[in-house]
Amino acid sequence: MSGPRVNSFFLGNSSGVNFSIILSPRDAETGKLELANCSGSKRAGDWNLDVTPGVSTSKVTVSLSRTLELCLPNATECCPSPLCMVETLQVLACRGSVMLAQLLIQAEIFANSSFAGNVSENATIIPNQAFKPLGSCPCNLTAGACDVRCCCDLECTPDFQQLFSGSCFPGVFGGDVNPPYDQLCSSQSMEYTPEWFPFLCVQSSLDNTPFLGYFYHGSISTAKVPSFKIPLQTSPGKPFTGYREGDPIITEEDEYFTVPQQSMAGQCFGNAPVAYLHNFDVKCLTKLESYKEGLPHDVRINSGTADFIQQNVVYRAITDRSKFITESEKLLAAEVLCQNVTFAEHYKFIWKDMNIEQVNVTVFRGSLCDGEILTQRFTVEFLSLNSTHGEELFENPGYQVGKPVKAANLNASDPLGSLNIWQPAGRGLCASATDRPVLFGVDSYSGCILEVDINEDCSFLRGNVTEKLNALVQATHIGKRDNSSYTDLNDWVEIIRLDPFSSNVSTGGLKGICPDIPANLNIRIIYAKVGAVQGIPLQEILAVQISYSTVLWQFQCGFGCRNTLSFLPITASVQFIEVPAQPPPPVTRYQKIYAEFDCNQNEVCWPQLLYPLTRFYTGEPYSQCLAKGLFLAFLVSLATIMSSPWFSKLWSR
Repeated sequence: MSGPRVNSFFLGNSSGVNFSIILSPRDAETGKLELANCSGSKRAGDWNLDVTPGVSTSKVTVSLSRTLELCLPNATECCPSPLCMVETLQVLACRGSVMLAQLLIQAEIFANSSFAGNVSENATIIPNQAFKPLGSCPCNLTAGACDVRCCCDLECTPDFQQLFSGSCFPGVFGGDVNPPYDQLCSSQSMEYTPEWFPFLCVQSSLDNTPFLGYFYHGSISTAKVPSFKIPLQTSPGKPFTGYREGDPIITEEDEYFTVPQQSMAGQCFGNAPVAYLHNFDVKCLTKLESYKEGLPHDVRINSGTADFIQQNVVYRAITDRSKFITESEKLLAAEVLCQNVTFAEHYKFIWKDMNIEQVNVTVFRGSLCDGEILTQRFTVEFLSLNSTHGEELFENPGYQVGKPVKAANLNASDPLGSLNIWQPAGRGLCASATDRPVLFGVDSYSGCILEVDINEDCSFLRGNVTEKLNALVQATHIGKRDNSSYTDLNDWVEIIRLDPFSSNVSTGGLKGICPDIPANLNIRIIYAKVGAVQGIPLQEILAVQISYSTVLWQFQCGFGCRNTLSFLPITASVQFIEVPAQPPPPVTRYQKIYAEFDCNQNEVCWPQLLYPLTRFYTGEPYSQCLAKGLFLAFLVSLATIMSSPWFSKLWSR
């Protein structure tokens, strides 16, 4: 550790566990640490130990209680040198006299070098960077202290500068804010100087350098805070033209209509906009101290025609809390604080063409207490207006983003199949992990942890891992469309399986090491947009491939190698790859030639060679540009005439 505080975690039940911290001096002869025992306390020297208990995880915090300021003359309780403290600590977790866990900490802490002088309240005048450099020494980052390798730092003493005088920061960052440029007549940086260089070089002082304003445009303005307001949506005199698939739903205040949703990393965001015709079903974990109410249900929604509709909200009470409360900490009855919160919200949007006709919301509320972890559920479903009892009479037969991928086992009597990925819970072990279906268009990456013994047989381990991965894919075919029929084989694509690679490498009888473990399952789904139904793309799956990636498993020995169990993470990834429905036409010869002169695809743009002479150039008045262009053309013509052989003969005469 290099700071005054460090955090760690103790996994397991901390009931009856005594935590202590001790200073561990080294033996002068052997250099080894002295053996620790369980008779310590939560304070050792200037160090304090704090433990925040939990159900299965306890937070352990080690903090320093002394000051880290450098010593002034005749001062005590301070740091006599920049390297203020070098100590070795041990944190022990014991149950009685039995040591359960041990944490070794090597602390090397330097004294604070922050500025301790008087701070002026006068505002700093920032110069215009187009005419004067903002800072003459950009590498001077620390006030009141010397920055290493910053040779322009005036706070570095000559003795200190000798330590890094040969490795100073070069360029603008190192203080060379006005370097000579190649166009200067006095510059000798160019290896080859053409004959006409003295005729066209620039005679100027370094104060007028082209590096001014290279990184900054010179203007000073406050940063604008981004908001969810839509400036290009409805405005007076410009009616709203309706929603398209994927457009964010807008409220009466021209803001996004948001419902909590999950990101690719699994975290929940409360300000996630709802996309038109995109269904989702997410679960979010929260506690009472971090609970926040979402968007109020009295917010009116833009229907798509600049009209606003009110949400139809129905509130219901939760009777069975066990489906939502996943964990609970045991607290005393006098300490329990409960609050009525939202357990689930179900939104149903009734739509027609490009407009929203109705919004029905069902809210389930219940009591959440301190120490409990709530699994909130939020669902959004779009239903066509031509629907009866929730089933659409005319729907898009293709897949929609967020809907489960349809799988089948056509080689069995029961053709119903499944294509899932893991949804870990608790400690993330495979034994307690559940699964969820693969959602179309949603790239996913999940996994779980498998406990492996040091004496595990490699062949048995490969078979066990392969069995757990194959349990996720209980299917032989994947439906091309969402309405694929089990009786029509043309509605399905066969899953292409690539067996894991095995090199047959022998470990020579070594324990705790196994090569070629198929620990990663890769699912690649190729799809295309083959049409549209009522303006909604018709998406169809073309091929599915399943492959394995092997790893070398090696037993990880902990502190003291007292545990014979190690962990092997196994993962499953799903990737959706979109391809064109039809092969693109071959590139013609005209397109190849045109691409060479396309300014958007090439760094050199020949069509814009004479751009400063056109009316589109607004950097200078057109008359000046024309005059300079004619003068440049005269110089080029003169140079061409003077370089010809007959001019040399004429000049010699």
